[in-house]
Amino acid sequence: MTLPASLASRLRLPVMGSPLFLISGPELVIAQCKAGIVGSFPSLNARPIAQLDEWLHRITEELAAHNRDHPQAPAAPFAVNQIVHRSNNRLEEDLALCVKWQVPVVITSLGARVDVNEAVHGYGGLTFHDVIDDRFARKAVEKGADGLIAVAAGAGGHAGTLSPFALVQEIRAWFDGPLALSGSIATGGAIAAAIAMGADLAYIGSAFIATDEARAADGYKDMVVASGASDIVYSNLFTGVHGNYLKPSIAAAGLDPDALPEGDVKTMSFASGGNQEAKAWRDIWGCGQGIGAVTARTPVTELVARLEREFRAAAARVGAVAG
Repeated sequence: MTLPASLASRLRLPVMGSPLFLISGPELVIAQCKAGIVGSFPSLNARPIAQLDEWLHRITEELAAHNRDHPQAPAAPFAVNQIVHRSNNRLEEDLALCVKWQVPVVITSLGARVDVNEAVHGYGGLTFHDVIDDRFARKAVEKGADGLIAVAAGAGGHAGTLSPFALVQEIRAWFDGPLALSGSIATGGAIAAAIAMGADLAYIGSAFIATDEARAADGYKDMVVASGASDIVYSNLFTGVHGNYLKPSIAAAGLDPDALPEGDVKTMSFASGGNQEAKAWRDIWGCGQGIGAVTARTPVTELVARLEREFRAAAARVGAVAG
């Protein structure tokens, strides 16, 4: 693995929980980290900005207390997602709070900036940048990102279109740093496949929507449990950037999920939480294609335990074949 020892040594599974807009809060992050995987949340979930300071304080203190009480099984590090798009007028203030609390991992999205990477490196933190193709991956590394998140076809929310096999292959041809893979990963077997392809971490989001600690509405959780890959539609109508959404939620909003018009990138409003963005994530629900594996609402501990059992079984199968 190419993960720094400070991160790899504290993982029960090679998994990073992806930041879920409006859904990931301190409860989910803390549960994920205590279960042994990286937990994360978007900084914009904390509104107003003062709440971000409170969340970072709570997460830092609760994980430190857990580590004191469980020195043989310390919590995994946590991460905060920063939207680097020009529409995010909170970036500088949010980044300053990440520096204040020395957030172990900062995930950057929709743009890569040297100053953001340098700020995180200043206190010894790591930066991961999410990318949908090799061109963006190269730009991110050129600007100082420590690691990459390859967002392949089938990922929830804003997602790319490339096969994970193609995307990981192209990135690994030149990049030997930390690499996470996103896209339809909801089983331990899929985690093992990601590692076999060359990734260091599986980046999992949609499977955690239906957990008890997630801040998703009950209807959202139930829809994830009841849905499968055929219930996902890929569209740029809602934010101007292509993403994957649950068809039943689109239909519930009075739209035909099979006949959606094209969107416009100008509708993006990450920082303001304007009508377009609120509708997209509050009423029309993002989700990835891997949710056929989610068959019940469970606490995070149960989901991670299932993933670990499946991962160990898959690794054993691969070992038997290789042997």
